[in-house]
Amino acid sequence: MKRRSEGESDPIVGTAVPRLDAEAKVRGEARYADDLVFSGMVHVKTIRSERPHARVVRLDLSGVGSTPGVVGIATVADIPGENIVPIIYRDMPLLAGGVVRYVGEPLALVAAQTRDAAEEAAARAQVAYEDLPAVFDPRDALAPGAPPIARPDAADEGNAFNHMVIRKGNLAHGFAHADVIVEGEYEVGYQEHAYLEPQGVIAVPEDGGMTVYGTLQCPFYVQNAVANVLGLPLARVRIVQTATGGGFGGKEDVPSHLAALAAVVAWKLRRPAKLVLDRSEDIATTSKRHPGIIRYRTGAKRDGTLTAVEVEFYYNAGAYQTLSSAVLWRGLVHAPGPYRIPNVKVDAYSVATNTVPCGAFRGFGSPQVIFAHESQMDELARRLRMDPLELRARNALRVGDETATGQVLTESVGLAACIAKAREISRWEEVQAEVAAFNRRERFKRRGIGASTVMYGVGMGAKAPLLDKAGAYLKLEADGSVTLAVGTTEMGQGAETVLAQIAADGLGIPVGMVRVAPVDTSRVPDSGPTVASRTTTVQGMAVLDAARRLRLRIEDAVRAILGCPEFTVEGHRFCHPQDPARSSSLAEVARWMWTHNWDMGATGWAEAKPVDWDPATGRGNAYFVYAYACHIALVEVDLLTGETRVTGFWAVHDSGRIVNPATARGQVIGGIAQGIGYALMEDLPSRDGRILAPSFTSYHIPTARDVPTGIAVAFVEAPYSGGPFGAKGLGEVPLMASHAAVANAVSSATGSRLRAYPAIPERVLDLVANGA
Repeated sequence: MKRRSEGESDPIVGTAVPRLDAEAKVRGEARYADDLVFSGMVHVKTIRSERPHARVVRLDLSGVGSTPGVVGIATVADIPGENIVPIIYRDMPLLAGGVVRYVGEPLALVAAQTRDAAEEAAARAQVAYEDLPAVFDPRDALAPGAPPIARPDAADEGNAFNHMVIRKGNLAHGFAHADVIVEGEYEVGYQEHAYLEPQGVIAVPEDGGMTVYGTLQCPFYVQNAVANVLGLPLARVRIVQTATGGGFGGKEDVPSHLAALAAVVAWKLRRPAKLVLDRSEDIATTSKRHPGIIRYRTGAKRDGTLTAVEVEFYYNAGAYQTLSSAVLWRGLVHAPGPYRIPNVKVDAYSVATNTVPCGAFRGFGSPQVIFAHESQMDELARRLRMDPLELRARNALRVGDETATGQVLTESVGLAACIAKAREISRWEEVQAEVAAFNRRERFKRRGIGASTVMYGVGMGAKAPLLDKAGAYLKLEADGSVTLAVGTTEMGQGAETVLAQIAADGLGIPVGMVRVAPVDTSRVPDSGPTVASRTTTVQGMAVLDAARRLRLRIEDAVRAILGCPEFTVEGHRFCHPQDPARSSSLAEVARWMWTHNWDMGATGWAEAKPVDWDPATGRGNAYFVYAYACHIALVEVDLLTGETRVTGFWAVHDSGRIVNPATARGQVIGGIAQGIGYALMEDLPSRDGRILAPSFTSYHIPTARDVPTGIAVAFVEAPYSGGPFGAKGLGEVPLMASHAAVANAVSSATGSRLRAYPAIPERVLDLVANGA
C-alpha cells in the first residue's frame, strides 16, 4: 500500500491497464448464457403474433403439445403473478391476452428437450385473429380518428405516450432579431444494436424461488420483473449476470421480458428453462433505436451569434412504452445542442404505433436530434459564409453559460478546447484546401469534410434522479488481496477494469490485487442501471468511498501492530518511523485483522449531485454534469455508384479525467464505427409493422474495412469535482458525435443537404443529382 502526497502523479488512474476480462474472453474461457447447462434443462421457444394489431379469437396449441420432445406449454393462465413486465410504465403484458399490438408479440411458450424440437413445435401453433385497424407512422397515429394503440394509463393523450417541452425566452423576439433563418426536416429510421451475443437467459427454480442467469445490463430491473410475474418477494429472486457479449442499450429493457418468460416456464415445470434468441428473432422482435421525424428552425445574427431555435420532433415508440419516456426526455434536453441560445422552444412527442417497441440505444434519444441540429449549424455556416468550426466555437457553451434549460454551468466545460484541439489535429484549413484541390482534379469522385459538436448529460438526470446512486463493497481478504462487489455490469465497455483501477488507487495497492466479483443480486449492492455513461462517475465514487473507508481501517490496524500513532510507507511495507526494521506488509496486516476479528469489509455509497426539473416549462438543472466532444470526418463519394467511404477521422473528447486511456480510446473508436454505420449503411426497412429482412445478410454494419485507419483520438481533460479523480462519462458520446460529422461531410461532398438516414448509395446519388 503506497501513500502519496497531495499532487503527486498517479500511477494507476490515468494508466493504460490491460482489460481484466480480456484474457478469459480471448482464450474462450468466459461463459456466456448459452454456454451454461443445468440438469433437466428444457429449451423454450416463444409463440409470437403474426399480426400487427388484432384480437386473438382462438389459440390452438394441440399440435404444439403433440410434437415429439415437447415437455410443456405455458399460456397466460400459467402466470402465477401479474401479467405485466414493469419497466417505467406498467403497460406491457408478458404474454398477450385478448389483443396483440405488434408483429412478434409473445402469445405462448413451448418447452422441449431440444432447441430444434421447441422450434418445430412452436411452428405448429394455430392462431385465429380478428384484424383491427393498425397504424405504423407516428404522424398517422396522432391524426384524428387514428385507431387507439396506447393504453390510456400509459399515455398523455390518445396515442401520444408523452409530450415534453422546453420554453425559454421569447421565440418571436429571437427570430425577429435574426439576420439568417434556416429550416429543415430530418428523418431517421431504426438502428439495430448488433451485439455479438444474442439475447439469452436461463431460469432455474431454487429454494422456493427463482434464479436467472443471463446476458444483461440491469440485473435489478430483471429481478423486479421476474418477481412481479411470479408473484414472489424480491428476496426470492436472484439474478446472475453471465459474461455479456455487448449491449449498447439493447440489454437494458429486453432481458426483463425474456427472463420473465423463461421464469414462467421454469416455475410451471419445476425445471431449468433456457431461452436464447436466434439472430433473426432477436432483430425482428427486440428493441431498436427510435425512428424519428425532426423539424428545426434556427436563427442567427450576421456574426454567427445564435438568436433562437424552434424544434418539433416525433419518435416512433412502438406498441408499448418500455423506456420511451426517458429516451424522449434526453432527446428533448439535447435538442438545442451545446450552444448558447437565448430563445428556445422544443416540443417532443413519443408516439404509440403497431410496431416493435423501441428502447435504449447508445446515446439514448440524442443521436436523432444531433443529426438535425448539426445539419442546421452547417446550413447556417453556409448561409453566413462562415467556417463551420468557427460558427460552433463562437456559440459553444463555456463555464458560466446557461444551457437551453436554464442550467448555469459552473465547472468542467471543455467544449471550446475540444473544438480548438480538433481543428489542430485534423489540420482543418489544410485538409479543406486538399479537399478543394481533389474535387477540382477528379471527375467521378468528390470529397467532403464535416464537423459536429455535442454535449451529453451524464447519468440519469432529473428524469430519474432516484436511480442515480450506487453502492460498492470492498473486502480485504486474509492474504491482502481485495474483492470488489458492485451492481453495475461489464458488457464489453471496460467497466470492470476502470472500477478496479479506482479501487486500487483509493487503497494504494497494485490493480492486480483487486478482483471484481461476479454480479449477483443476492451478493452485490443495487448500484442502479448500467446505462447513461454513469458507471465511471457514479459507481466510481461509490468504489472510491468504500476504498477510503477500508483504507482508514487498515491504517488503524497498522498503528495497532506497530504501536505508534504515525507510520511511513516504504514500497509496499508499513514502517515504524523510528525503527524501520519494524514493518508489516499488507498481507501481514490483513492476517492480523483476521485473527483479531476486525471488520475487513467496507461499504461505499455515492449519489449524483442534486438536479431539478419543471416539466411545464422544461427548465431546470437537467444533469449534474455534461461531457463534450468535437468530431471531424473526411469522406469520399463515388459519383457513379453513390458509394461513400470515410477516409479520415479526428475525435476530441472532454470526459474529465481519463481513468484508462486504452479503454477510453477503444470506446471512442467503437463509437465512431457505430456512428459510421448509423449515418451510411444501417438500413432496416419494415412494411406494415414487420421487419422485412431480419439478418446481417441484409442489415449491413461496419467492418474493419469501413473504418478509416489511423483515427486520431485526443482528450481534453476538464476535471469534474463530483467524479472519481475528476472523471465523468464517456461511453455514449463517441457515437453521438461521429454520425453527424459523417452526415455533414456527405452533404459537403455532394453539394446537397442529407436529410434522411442512412446515406445508402441510392440516396447519395439523389443528393449528387440535386447538387449538380
